[in-house]
Amino acid sequence: MNQEMVLQLAKDALQVTLWVCGPMLAASLVIGILISVIQVVTSIQDMTLTFVPKVIAVFVVFLVTFPWIMHTMIAYAAQLFGHLENFAK
Repeated sequence: MNQEMVLQLAKDALQVTLWVCGPMLAASLVIGILISVIQVVTSIQDMTLTFVPKVIAVFVVFLVTFPWIMHTMIAYAAQLFGHLENFAK
């Protein structure tokens, strides 16, 4: 296994991680910004107010994207196991 192969494996792992986590992180970011704007407008400065909507949004996005996440993870694992003989050299 040479340096290029290790870098490609690391790049692919990070790319799959970002693709899988991206929708949930985006939902959390959008909900957080919306709740922050509402807090500024209404002058409610409760730090725990953003927690529950974020958790609910992330859970809903996870449920909606779960089939796609599983497909992506299975494809990545199949790719890794398919090229296993190249890593043993």
